[in-house]
Amino acid sequence: MQTIDLADSATFERGIPHDYFAWLRANEPVHWQPPGPARVVGDGPLQQEQRGFWVISRHRDVIEVSLDQERFSSERGTVLLQDLDEERLAQLRLWMINQDAPRHTRLRKLVNKGFTQRMIRQMESHIRGLSAEIVDRVARKGECDFVAAIASELPLLVIAELLGCPMEDRARLLQLSNRMIGFEDPDFADGDNAAGAMLELLEYATRLGALRRADPRDDLTSVLVHAELDGERLDELGFSMFVILLVLAGNETTRNAISGGMLALSEHPEQRERLIADPSRLGTATEEILRYVSPVITMRRTATRDTEIAGQPIRENDKVVMFYPAANRDAEVFDAPDRFDVTRDPNPHLAFGWGPPFCLGASLARAEIRCVFSELLSRLPDIEVCGPVRRLRSSTVSSIKSMPVRFTPER
Repeated sequence: MQTIDLADSATFERGIPHDYFAWLRANEPVHWQPPGPARVVGDGPLQQEQRGFWVISRHRDVIEVSLDQERFSSERGTVLLQDLDEERLAQLRLWMINQDAPRHTRLRKLVNKGFTQRMIRQMESHIRGLSAEIVDRVARKGECDFVAAIASELPLLVIAELLGCPMEDRARLLQLSNRMIGFEDPDFADGDNAAGAMLELLEYATRLGALRRADPRDDLTSVLVHAELDGERLDELGFSMFVILLVLAGNETTRNAISGGMLALSEHPEQRERLIADPSRLGTATEEILRYVSPVITMRRTATRDTEIAGQPIRENDKVVMFYPAANRDAEVFDAPDRFDVTRDPNPHLAFGWGPPFCLGASLARAEIRCVFSELLSRLPDIEVCGPVRRLRSSTVSSIKSMPVRFTPER
């Protein structure tokens, strides 16, 4: 098997190397990826030399690393694959996703107050309405760019609604999110860097929080800025950093799942027909889209001491990188793992992570995927990809930048 450079983001711009991951799972489940050539991307985060890392490709090993915060830290090097300078590390450690217990546990309990099952149930009917409005705007055209017109619209509308942001701000939120996530991609990294985008989002969130502290409304921002745990509230910076995380995670990953799901259904028309014939399968189809697409490619941990994974010695401060697309195609867990099957059940995929860092917005993301495909398949049943698919150059997220689709126009 030819070695593939998993340190190079251009690898994933060409698509997920599933054959290589299958070989790694069978032969080197804990594989050493040497550092790639030193490079600088603008004045962004890749200013310093990048170290090699351990590739974790099996489902069971990803779970082991995810559950053991004592041996594998999110905080020491953050969850990003890239090595960052100390200034950026200090900034990113303010995010809940880049914290370990007990800080992570306490902050998660506080923000959980805004993600209740009641809130999700209330939002689902609204998400159905938003999905219908989005399809309304393209239904008579017969073609569109799926990412721009559909996949990127719904998550942004939902986030803006949740946070109480003015609707006219959603395009700006999308642009800033793209700049932060796409710092390795020339379409987004040129000139405007991730650090600058983060600062703009921070300023926006700070203003929004101040507004809702003074004038509470029925939105997530108001809940979060007034939530208390043992007399403690989120401070201004803690709230603003959480909003940035929500905009990134809520927009990017859900958008990528929807785009990747559309591509999968287009490439497997027999599965699309099963869903059209029996819409009750949308629940299992949503889980299969999440498994098959795996919208998050990597999450990193840093070893806190000398240890081992699957018999492979790991040294303290080594980078340990979990590859979710690999774990979600593990034949030890999934029958015919490369087959896209909307009826697959059970489906213990790891698209939302595992253990303490499990995605807070998982239920919301599932609702968005179900609702948008329910609307699309009932109204535009022959929708299909009809042109080149352009992918983001990123080792963090499996993202489609543009994807033309065509369908019979509604009359």
